Amino acid sequence: MGKRNNRPTRLSDPRLYPTWIGVGLFWLIGQLPWRLLQATGRGVGRLAWHLAKKRRHIAQTNMRLCFPELTPEEQDALAHRCVISTGEAILEMAGSYNNHRIDLNKNLTVTGMEHIEACRARGQGVLLLGMHFNTLDTCSRMLATLVDIHAVYRPNDNPVIDRLIDRGRRHYVRSTVDRTDIRQMLRLLRSGEIVWYAPDQDYGRKASVFVPLFGVQAATVTATSPFARLGKAQVVPFTQTRLADGSGYRLTVHPPLEGFPGENETADALRINQWVEQAISQQPEQYMWVHRRFKTRPEGESRPYAKRRRRKRRARRR
Repeated sequence: MGKRNNRPTRLSDPRLYPTWIGVGLFWLIGQLPWRLLQATGRGVGRLAWHLAKKRRHIAQTNMRLCFPELTPEEQDALAHRCVISTGEAILEMAGSYNNHRIDLNKNLTVTGMEHIEACRARGQGVLLLGMHFNTLDTCSRMLATLVDIHAVYRPNDNPVIDRLIDRGRRHYVRSTVDRTDIRQMLRLLRSGEIVWYAPDQDYGRKASVFVPLFGVQAATVTATSPFARLGKAQVVPFTQTRLADGSGYRLTVHPPLEGFPGENETADALRINQWVEQAISQQPEQYMWVHRRFKTRPEGESRPYAKRRRRKRRARRR
């Protein structure tokens, strides 16, 4: 017999009680004043650097792969800043999801909205090309106060966490779309809607090609091209930034990619990666480097990350 998937699927499953407690604490933390929330998040990030050794290793490995021009000490320092920024982002997320009284837009700078407005004036859909900067949720909430957006996401394996993320985002976006629901994405784009979509993570070999990212061959999805072509949409890059002094945020909508999609999906994927690389280089410490971006390798290449230790399971007697 094959292995059974023993993951809980019902929200009432007792195995999920600890997660429910965590969600309750997440809500409570989200009520903190924003600057205190950020400061606490930075503290969480510093603590994670010492305790979350797996994530620290992933960040350090990514720095080594993507920034070989830096010294080992500089790579470690950048990884350290990245983990701290990630801790800050997690607590910002708690506030974004759970504190709807706070007005984040009072410390917001926005540029480039005319690019979206021009597409909408033509009745053309917008594939908003996002990236996994760790201010993703906070800045998406702010963007959604300016224009209606739909967010594409990957459902979480834990149903409680998935509910938290989905409900949190639905407070400010018009809808959330499972990344496998291609029909819905195309329907929205053809209707002239704005769909936030990020193709910058490793989703395995299926529907991916290997093209360079920071000089490293990276499994990159090719779906951006058919989404733009079949959805008759413009691909409009979008970046978000937490200001260095903590005083606010900056949202930047960039001009649509000209001549996209092209005739070759591999060339299109390379072009996307080049854009992602350029955007990350502007603020590398704010990117989600704790993700194993290079876990899928070309044939014959070993994975750069340490192997995960499998938990030993006690044999069950029948």
